[in-house]
Amino acid sequence: MGENIREIARRFYEHLFANHPELLDGTFNRGNQVDGSQQQALAGSVAGFATALVNTPGRVPEKLLSRIAHKHASLGIRAEQYQVVHDNLMWAIVDVLGEAVTPEVAAAWDEVYWLIANALINQERGLYSARGVRPETVWRQWQVEKKIRETDDVVTFVVKRIDNRLVKSSLPGQYVTVLMPMPDGVRQPRQYSLTRADDGEHRQFSVKRVDGDGKPAGEVSTLLHDSVAVGDVLTLSLPFGDVVLDDAGRPVVFISAGIGITPMAGMLSHLVAAGSELRTVLLHADVHERSFALRRQVVSDVLALRNASIHLWYEKGTGSNEPVDGVYSGMMDLSQVKLPDNAWYYLCGPIPFLQAVRSALIERDVVPHDIQYEVFGPDLWQADLD
Repeated sequence: MGENIREIARRFYEHLFANHPELLDGTFNRGNQVDGSQQQALAGSVAGFATALVNTPGRVPEKLLSRIAHKHASLGIRAEQYQVVHDNLMWAIVDVLGEAVTPEVAAAWDEVYWLIANALINQERGLYSARGVRPETVWRQWQVEKKIRETDDVVTFVVKRIDNRLVKSSLPGQYVTVLMPMPDGVRQPRQYSLTRADDGEHRQFSVKRVDGDGKPAGEVSTLLHDSVAVGDVLTLSLPFGDVVLDDAGRPVVFISAGIGITPMAGMLSHLVAAGSELRTVLLHADVHERSFALRRQVVSDVLALRNASIHLWYEKGTGSNEPVDGVYSGMMDLSQVKLPDNAWYYLCGPIPFLQAVRSALIERDVVPHDIQYEVFGPDLWQADLD
């Protein structure tokens, strides 16, 4: 079945949305359906989970499940929706494999599905309980107080609370889902990292305009950039996300590229708010200084920390107007900097960048367990299965 899993995923989503078009309103990112990344991520997750069960019976890939559970919680996924997914997935398996799906094969994949589903349901129940909410109450209304142009293609939104309901603080590194009504009436969800520590009344996130070439891939970022103004009200989920800063005493190294700076900005802001004296290193790669989103905030936060440094790589040009510890030309090269011993590593950026950096760290004897990474959109890499 392994060689057919992608076709099964494709047929599954076609059948699911034909039977339940309401799931495209507020639950699924239709841009990910158009470019095939959602189908690819589902196929990889199912195959990875099944492989893990075979190779390490009795153990489930906790990191993979945690990543999915947090994403589901940020969308308000309900336990009963897993039965809908089950029925459509089993239909797709039979549709693709035909007579090869004997009762024994069907029973085996049914068991695998419910192992995954029940593990996720339990994790999501715990996430909702920890926030004191139900799936349908993860959403809050926030009013746009500031809209800040960071670069040609990145805008930062500062939103303020407009109700009296308890707002629990986010953890450094987490994201929120923004639920946007589209011109055709369908609501579309997108996740954005929080880029500044909460102050109890405000939240901040940054949005890069995605060029979808006329396809739905960039419809939400375009709407946020062009149509949302100060004073408008946005619907945001409570914060979720499993890539969270551990500031218990070990040094921390943030490594990012492009818009991957966003969760790093949130974590740096938390360290400043906490008056941290942790050894902190930020390594960031960008096209040039003008494309470095949140640059002033990030550099100011590094300077405010007693034991922090920042090194930058610019693909085009080496000049910098900022007081940083090092500026280099070209792609990021970890051999150009000294990394602290026994550190936690946090990575965010395009998948090829993440793959190269993670490999370089492992070659330097950093254990994979000490490397966390965040990807924007479906996780097509799934390095946590290693």
